Amino acid sequence: PILVEPVFLCEIQVPRAVSGGIYGVLTRRRGHVFEEIDEVGTPMMNIKSYLPVAESFGFTQDLRGATAGQAFPQCVFSHWQAYNGGDPLTEGTKTNEMVKSIRNRKGLAPEVPTPDRYLDKL
Repeated sequence: PILVEPVFLCEIQVPRAVSGGIYGVLTRRRGHVFEEIDEVGTPMMNIKSYLPVAESFGFTQDLRGATAGQAFPQCVFSHWQAYNGGDPLTEGTKTNEMVKSIRNRKGLAPEVPTPDRYLDKL
């Protein structure tokens, strides 16, 4: 089994002179840039990137801090992607730890139930 997570498409408008700070913020949050567009005749550029929704909380504040308040992000849902942290059923993997924390937050037993728990009893 795999876990999937929602991913935002983020378009960031920023002056070319301070665009370097965007890459550090995105890297720390598991995001990545896939397109840069220079606005001809202006000092501005548009940067398109993907950012996992789970990493988006506080993103605008971090981005503005890294660019002296000059970056303007707009994020919309783009797609689902596999969470890249290993097998959720294998103890010690990043994905397994995430599953346990979610189950704990919801008041469920931390261990993932086995399939025979869901089989009909005759």
